Amino acid sequence: MSCRGWSSDAYWAARVSVELERAGHQVILACRRGTQERVIDLARAMGARHIETLGFEGGLKPASDAADLRRLREWLPEVDVIHAHRGKEHWLAAIANRLSKTPRPLVRTRHIVQPVRPHALNRWLYRKATSLTITVSEAIRRQYLAAELVPPERVLALPGGVDAEAFRPGRAAEPFRRAHGLVGGEPLVGLLGGFRIMKGHVTALEAVERLARAGRSFQVALVGSGTLELIIRTARARAGLTGRVAIVDGESDPVDAVAAFDVALYVPLESDGMSRVLLEYLAAGRAVVASRVGVVSEVLTDGENALLVPAGEPGPLAEAIGRLLGDAALRARLGRAARELVERRLSGARVAETLAARYATLIQAPPDRAA
Repeated sequence: MSCRGWSSDAYWAARVSVELERAGHQVILACRRGTQERVIDLARAMGARHIETLGFEGGLKPASDAADLRRLREWLPEVDVIHAHRGKEHWLAAIANRLSKTPRPLVRTRHIVQPVRPHALNRWLYRKATSLTITVSEAIRRQYLAAELVPPERVLALPGGVDAEAFRPGRAAEPFRRAHGLVGGEPLVGLLGGFRIMKGHVTALEAVERLARAGRSFQVALVGSGTLELIIRTARARAGLTGRVAIVDGESDPVDAVAAFDVALYVPLESDGMSRVLLEYLAAGRAVVASRVGVVSEVLTDGENALLVPAGEPGPLAEAIGRLLGDAALRARLGRAARELVERRLSGARVAETLAARYATLIQAPPDRAA
């Protein structure tokens, strides 16, 4: 995976690598050279043991690409399956297979909603060179089918991938609350995510302001960092929420932060695919309020394992938060159902189990060597 930073696809690739190793498989995680602090160290911290680097330079770079192809061709005789996550490594793996005497089944995971153009090169890449395409949502799968890039049996929607052990319910809430002055016993509403316009922080603050005006008792933690921080701080001050809303640096341990939330908000204005943060909320057994964006409506059911609201609308969001603030039993029920959903479908272990079964099937059918 050629990610330059710790994106959702980097997390997914690393998480699944760790889970496959835990299940007894041997995994090489190939990362972009020069991403030691931004990707490789984080993958190692998750438990990835065998990490190699390739150049994965952006665009067409003949010298670097040729070196990467040589390395890949050297690996092919020693592996059973090769799995790519972005376009760069997908093309390199496909070409290495084409040039090799020992081609291996090639799997591609697509993490974003942006459609793949069905031109001649992509038709060859997906129809001839790729054995299986994984998507992190059903919506992305439908895009492939609509473009007629792959037959239905060769594209699989597989949401999930969270570390269900790290986010197991029961972790103490007090350390995070004490560290950030969130004391007093009031319910804590939390939002974990980068401070960017599409993450919905401004909508969340508008909803919180309505609840504060109504005299509701609660505190808020916005955990993250990013370019929108000044705007968020300004909006907090204008709404008179400075004493109620804590802005917490994104370097905080997400496991501790999520464990401290009584109500967890996932309220982006739009989403490209499967959110790591949403999965972490669910794994921790939090009561979640989520915008109906991306994969949310595919994996969550309103009132069963979360409360779902329209994106970008502070009124319904305030109503949903208020409902949870006033009903501890509902919070507990939604939290239990969220955790059960993760254990049943959305954990990294479940994703890895499904992948391993598909890998085993692919190994019996070598990739198409047709031009």
